[in-house]
Amino acid sequence: MGDYWRLTASELAAKLRGREVSAEEVARDALSRLEAANPAINAVVDHRSEEVLAEAREVDRRLGAGEDPGPLAGVPVTIKVNADQVGHATTNGLRTQRELIAKEDNPVVSNFRRAGAVVLGRTNTPAFSLRWFTRNALHGNTRNPRDPRLTPGGSSGGAAASLAAGIGALAHGTDIGGSVRYPAYACGVHGLRPTLGRIAAFNASSPERAIGAQLMAVSGPLARSIPDLRAALAALAAPDPRDPWWVPAPLEGPPLPKRAALCVRPEGLATHPAVEKALRAAALALQEAGWTVVETPCPPLREPAHLQALLWLAESRRSGNKAYQAENEAESLAVLAMMEARAPEAGEHGVADALTRRAGFLRQWNLFLERYPLVLLPVSAEPPFPDALDIESEASFERVIEAQLVQIGLPLMGLPALTVATSDASSAPMGVQLVAGRYREDLLLEAGAVIAPEPIAPVEPVTE
Repeated sequence: MGDYWRLTASELAAKLRGREVSAEEVARDALSRLEAANPAINAVVDHRSEEVLAEAREVDRRLGAGEDPGPLAGVPVTIKVNADQVGHATTNGLRTQRELIAKEDNPVVSNFRRAGAVVLGRTNTPAFSLRWFTRNALHGNTRNPRDPRLTPGGSSGGAAASLAAGIGALAHGTDIGGSVRYPAYACGVHGLRPTLGRIAAFNASSPERAIGAQLMAVSGPLARSIPDLRAALAALAAPDPRDPWWVPAPLEGPPLPKRAALCVRPEGLATHPAVEKALRAAALALQEAGWTVVETPCPPLREPAHLQALLWLAESRRSGNKAYQAENEAESLAVLAMMEARAPEAGEHGVADALTRRAGFLRQWNLFLERYPLVLLPVSAEPPFPDALDIESEASFERVIEAQLVQIGLPLMGLPALTVATSDASSAPMGVQLVAGRYREDLLLEAGAVIAPEPIAPVEPVTE
C-alpha cells in the first residue's frame, strides 16, 4: 500500500486526476487504514468493502475513457449515519431505526458522488444526534484518537474521529448546536458549519423535519486542511430540488474590508486561559496578514441559545417525547430531562414568538458583521471535555452547557461558522471559531488559511 490515507483530499485528487495512482488503489489503501485504526476508536460503524471498491472501479473506468468523474474523483469520504445512503440504515444512533433502510441518497451523498468521491463508510453519532459526546446503545462509544479520555465531540464525533485517524480524506457532519464545529475542535481537525440553505438536506426515509431543524440544522464538511474544506463545500453546495431551503448563492462574494472582531468572553463567558491563548494567537496571525483586529463584545448569544433550545425541543415535546421513550436509552433520557428543565415548555404561542424574536437577533448580528466582516470567538469556553462529562451530574451538565454557549447560540441566526484547529498532532486538541455573514464561507476559509496554513497530519489512535 502507498499510505495514501496520509494525504489530504486535495493531494489525493491531484494524484488521481494525474493518473499517478488508481482510484481502486486508493480505496484499498483506505479500507486497510479503516481496518487498522477503527477498532481502537469505533468511529465507522457501517461499511461494505465491495461497494467501496465498485465505486472506485467506476471512477477508474471513467478516467480511462477520458471522461471527467468530478473534482473529487476517487477521494474517500465518510457519511454520518443520520443521512440517507441507498441500501444502508439511517440509524441516527438508534436501535429503533436499525432497519430504516434508505431507498435514495441524501443530497450530501448524491453531491459527493456527483463530484466523484467514493463513500468509504458511515460514521457514528450519539442517539438522536443529541449530545457533544458520541455514545449510543446501538453502535457503542466512539473514542477520541488523540486521547481516549476526552470526548470525540458530538454529534458528528464519528466523522471527526475517523478523519483525525486518517480514515477517509473528507467527512460529512451535521450541525444544529455545534455538531460539526465541536467534534472538529475535540479531535483537532477543521469543521465548517455553512449558512442555512447553502448545502441541500433531505432524508426520504424520514418524516418532514420540524421547523426548528429546518431553520437551524445544516450539513457541513470536516477536513484536515482548509483547501480540502473549500473543495468539499464546492461539491456539497450543488443544487438539489428536494430541499426548499437551498439557495443558489455564489461561493465567492465581493471583497470586504479585512476587519475582524475578537470576542474572547462573549456575554461574560468564563473562557479558559488555554482557549484565550489560542484566540490571541489566531488574532495575531490575522494581524500579521494585514487584518485589523479589534477586541470588542459581540452581539447577544445567551438569549439566542435559549430560543435555539426552545425550538429544538418543541417538536419532541409535541409528540410527548415518544421517540425517546421508544428508544429507552438511559443516557439520552437523562440529557433530555436536564435540557427540558433548563428550557421550560414554550406554551401555545412560544414557537411563533421565538421565530419572531429570531429576526431581531439576526438583524443585530447582520449589523455587527457590516462593521466587522469576520468574528473570532471561542469554539468552547473550555478545552475538550472529559468523555461523558454531561451525564456525571446536573452540575457537570450545567458546566457543559455554559461552556458551549457559542455552539448553541449561533445556529438560531443561520450564520456560517468555521472551527479552525490550531494545535499540532503532538499536542492536546485546541482551536478557534470564525463567524461571517450569510453565504460568506469564502471569507471564513480565507481567514482560516491564514490561521492554519499547513495540513493536519492524521494520528495513530492513542489507546491508553
